[in-house]
Amino acid sequence: MNKDLTVGNPTSVLCKFCLPLFGSIVFQQLYNIADSFVAGKFISENALAAVGNSYEITLIFIAFAFGCNIGCSVTVSALFGAKRYRELKTAVTTTLIATGVLCAVLMAGSMIFCQDLLHLIHTPDNVMADSKLYLDIYILGLPFVFFYNVSTGIFSALGDSKTPFWFLAASSTTNIFMDILFVTAFDMGVAGVAWATFMCQGVSCLLAVVVVFRRLRGMEGTRHAPLFSGKLLGRIVRIAVPSILQQSFISLGNILIQSTINTFGTSVMAGYSASVKLNNLVITSFTTLGNGISNYTAQNLGAGKPERVRQGFRAGLTIVWTLCVPLTLLYLLGSRTLVSLFLDQPTEATLQSGMAFLKIVSPFYFVVSTKLVADGVLRGAGKMKPFMVATFTDLILRVVLAKTLSATAMGATGIWCAWPIGWSIATAMSLLFYRSGCWQPKGMVSAEKA
Repeated sequence: MNKDLTVGNPTSVLCKFCLPLFGSIVFQQLYNIADSFVAGKFISENALAAVGNSYEITLIFIAFAFGCNIGCSVTVSALFGAKRYRELKTAVTTTLIATGVLCAVLMAGSMIFCQDLLHLIHTPDNVMADSKLYLDIYILGLPFVFFYNVSTGIFSALGDSKTPFWFLAASSTTNIFMDILFVTAFDMGVAGVAWATFMCQGVSCLLAVVVVFRRLRGMEGTRHAPLFSGKLLGRIVRIAVPSILQQSFISLGNILIQSTINTFGTSVMAGYSASVKLNNLVITSFTTLGNGISNYTAQNLGAGKPERVRQGFRAGLTIVWTLCVPLTLLYLLGSRTLVSLFLDQPTEATLQSGMAFLKIVSPFYFVVSTKLVADGVLRGAGKMKPFMVATFTDLILRVVLAKTLSATAMGATGIWCAWPIGWSIATAMSLLFYRSGCWQPKGMVSAEKA
């Protein structure tokens, strides 16, 4: 069901819109968490290390899929808010065509350079074969990843956050059972984990695309909408490319950090693999809530209601900080239990590595969530330069500090400390950009400050 985000109490509107998004991303992350859980519990610690090692490379592909998602979503949100439905339909089909071309290019390139990337991040010989196998199967499923992400972006742009939630709830739950079935009953090892994810993502993708087209057919407007528009593609690209660059550089930074972690051996790799999945569950959830703020901002600016954006910013902070409290307490108090869930017979070194990471980064969820809400406003307004400056500052600091601090007596703990430092400085920058009012329409003068 389509939802107009330009009317109603901003807090109530955002809660109803963003909380299903939060639920959706929790289920989305269950795909990766399930893979790591089954690999560690039912195969071996080396299998867990291999899946976690491969995960950092899959984030590059997810970065491109996310860029397609947000470029389409922000553009469609603004057109929906302005009630320009014919252009909206063209924007959707234009994105799908461009996404298909991009996906084909990435699949071809990754098939050629996949093993080189694994060597580049110093993948140990004992996990190389499983890492390569997992990635090969993952690459075959890239069309599902891309088109599903675009579909969820369209749903969000139309104010519908519940439909993708139900798709993901069903498919991710099924994925857990299929992971276990393929690994335990069919003895497929890491390949079983990868094929289970491939199949479940494929089904959810096909269903999502079908529903998108049915939703578009039910919208107003009798005139035929063109399938492709170069003008709209340019508008989408202006949002998508900075988002792709941002996410790609973050993924590249994570790969560089992973290469540093790999020098500390399999135990630290496995501990990090478990804990970073738990951390990414939170960060990706907050990022998705930030995307919801982007949709809200774009719809309201498209409808000529910029005064609602500041109200939405404050409401967004209330939502993410409320979520931070239980998540931070859970990771601080239950870190040992949570990390051990991923392993059958964990070594103490593995547990300590994972626990140290969670205890160091989780108190700073309040900080990074603030950045992601401010970034949501900037991105929804199409102000990508300040958004990217803050993000790249965070990334560069984390990569440099991880390398530098790990070379001291701090060892692997130095790597974990890079996260809070980068987050804190980047958050201060994002808040400064937001408070400068650069996201407001030109010529608007407002004395109100959030």
